[in-house]
Amino acid sequence: MAKNKMKSHRGARKRFRLTATGKVKRNKAYKRHILTKKSAKRKRGLRKATMLTSADLKRIRQVL
Repeated sequence: MAKNKMKSHRGARKRFRLTATGKVKRNKAYKRHILTKKSAKRKRGLRKATMLTSADLKRIRQVL
């Protein structure tokens, strides 16, 4: 009998992407509301995606 596959966490699946090298890519926070007081430079920096830190990597890879 075949083992059951583990389902991926659907919330995590929408927030994180796996790169070809196995790193996890994520979007930055603080870009949803109250944008008038944030500088253009700060908002520009929040547009770019970034890699997940090594502290969270194991946990997130597990749910993906």
